[in-house]
Amino acid sequence: MAERKTFRLEVISPERIFYTGDAEMVELTTTEGDIGIYADHIPLTTIVAPGVMTITEPGGVLKEAAVLEGFMEITPAKVTILAQSCEWPEEIDINRAAEAKARAERRLKSADENINMARADLALRKSLIRLQLAEK
Repeated sequence: MAERKTFRLEVISPERIFYTGDAEMVELTTTEGDIGIYADHIPLTTIVAPGVMTITEPGGVLKEAAVLEGFMEITPAKVTILAQSCEWPEEIDINRAAEAKARAERRLKSADENINMARADLALRKSLIRLQLAEK
């Protein structure tokens, strides 16, 4: 079986270099929908939406992480993701994510006109992604 081509992937958050290495594919959610990137992808810059990022490393090793907003640039040399926040499943605090989910749900059900509903909806989506990944 022929080996798949790889590309350089860097995922950077404000706190750390989250991931750097060779990948066969990376899948994640953008504001335009889900995307899968292989080597030799066309150049692209896009906005990353909250979701689960799946990295396929050489040999078919899969790694999943929660990526909670950012930007992605695809160039012939590499793929760079600048993320607001990234977490491996073992780094997710399930209790904190569950509390954030409950808090966001209360805000969305509230009739208080001072609550930013778009922000509450985004907080709910982020907490659900964290819980989904942590419970796998």
